[in-house]
Amino acid sequence: MDHLLNVVNVSVSLQKKEILHDISFSLDPGSILMLVGPNGAGKSTLLSAISGSLPFEGSVEIKGKNIRSLSRQQIARSMGLLMQRNSGSFDYTVEDIVRLGRYASRTHPFSRSGSSDEKVLQAMEITGVDSLRSHSMRTLSGGELQRAFLAQVFAQDPDILLLDEPANHLDFLYQKDIFALIDRWRREPSKAVLCVVHDLALARKYADRVLLLHHGQCAALGTPASVFTRDRLQEIYGMDVHAWMQALYAQWEEPDPEL
Repeated sequence: MDHLLNVVNVSVSLQKKEILHDISFSLDPGSILMLVGPNGAGKSTLLSAISGSLPFEGSVEIKGKNIRSLSRQQIARSMGLLMQRNSGSFDYTVEDIVRLGRYASRTHPFSRSGSSDEKVLQAMEITGVDSLRSHSMRTLSGGELQRAFLAQVFAQDPDILLLDEPANHLDFLYQKDIFALIDRWRREPSKAVLCVVHDLALARKYADRVLLLHHGQCAALGTPASVFTRDRLQEIYGMDVHAWMQALYAQWEEPDPEL
């Protein structure tokens, strides 16, 4: 099987300080790889480097082609990036924002094809923002904003989704809906997801593999079960994560006092 994404010995330095050191992994069709680790581990920086938004040392290949040999438009046809901080402080409609996701497929800046319209409508429908299409982005809640920007990257129709905390600060229903959408999307032919999460429970549920970062280096790479060992998480997070998670979720095993 050919890799959709191949990252080899990627390092990033900002203001003469090394943020990431020698990171390597691959991403195959149909898979979800989640980046986890403590704050400051370099997760968002890695996404930015892979997308071409930050200079880096090493190699990033998309379907066998070095990212440095590709134009921004070519990269956007293959990778869609949803960062954690998206602003709704501009007076575009939801549909306007979603349509921006189609720029990579246009032969002319102002062209609008039937297939582009179809992708936009489909993206708004599956993310549940079709009823908000004429609403100003200024009027949306945090959850609605996040789904609008997710619709934008879905409309882009890339091979690879790069997602930075896609459900951060969202309530349970939005978290559930967004990860269900992502999980459904990656099952389409030749699709894959690289996603940053803080919640290890989400990584255990949805990831095929996880990359655990610590101080800008790869602490472990593999299945959630193989990476999330008690001793390793204790070392990385400085606490007994297993005991903490078990104590949290044990409360939901108690009988409902109203029953």
